[in-house]
Amino acid sequence: MNKEVFFNNKYIILLLFIVVCFTWGTTWIGIKIAVETVNPLLAAGLRFVIAFPFLVLITIVAKSPILFPRKSLHFFLLLTLFYFTIPYFLISFGEQYVSSGLTSLLFSTMPIFSIIFAKIILKDKIYLNQLIGITVGFLCLIYILVSEGFILSYTDFLGVISILLAALMHGFLYVYSKKAGAGINVFTFNTLPIGVAGIVLCLLSFLFEENNFQLISLNSWLALIYLGIFASVFGFIAYFFLLKRMSPVVLSFIFIIFPVVAIFISSIYEHKIISTSFIICTIIMLCGFAITKLPLSIFKKLIKQGTTDNQ
Repeated sequence: MNKEVFFNNKYIILLLFIVVCFTWGTTWIGIKIAVETVNPLLAAGLRFVIAFPFLVLITIVAKSPILFPRKSLHFFLLLTLFYFTIPYFLISFGEQYVSSGLTSLLFSTMPIFSIIFAKIILKDKIYLNQLIGITVGFLCLIYILVSEGFILSYTDFLGVISILLAALMHGFLYVYSKKAGAGINVFTFNTLPIGVAGIVLCLLSFLFEENNFQLISLNSWLALIYLGIFASVFGFIAYFFLLKRMSPVVLSFIFIIFPVVAIFISSIYEHKIISTSFIICTIIMLCGFAITKLPLSIFKKLIKQGTTDNQ
């Protein structure tokens, strides 16, 4: 079978979509296990150091440049700092205090931040369905945080803020990359920034954290290997193929699906009973965020249909 025909097969595309949803859904429990015996700076750094050689190999095989264009040096620095280095440290730090399921739910706000930044940077319009979805989603998220007690505990609240800041930075870079990263190969986009971020995070860890490699458990090492190879490499490759073969709207629903996977796995591993109110609010929150992704034409059609029915 021709390679292009193989990857355009609808069953292969569906399989890759499931792989990405599962990989991104299990990333959070992987981070949780890693930071059990590894400091957050080191955990984030080792993940990228493990991933970097594989990404370099893939970039070479794909015959893509590793270095950014000279005119895009500022974008490379922004991407390295505010997409990889700082956000992944914040997520590792936050997961010391927040369950992996709730972490995934918090990070699923990233597309919402991207809508807001698109308005600020690209002057995109914010439509009524997006406004409704954002409002409903964040109100449910606030209720979840209050009901779970994360507003009352300082350390837990600090963990929540750290993860939301990571989502905000990713939302900003997602939009800014459309403006500054146009024409940059997707392999180039990830490979060197991940390598530099990994080295910087490890160096910072050796400066500011007390590390004892003998105390790192086997589970944490396995989690780091999983995060480095499967989440950062295979998950990225699968997403790259889908990006070229699926509608961006449909693909963006990964952000609605992976929190469900993460919450389910989190409840099993962390022996955490999920309350009915948490489930209901999570469903409403994710539905609110889903509304922001649906084409405006659907809502216009529904309004028109409702007007016709009332006549």
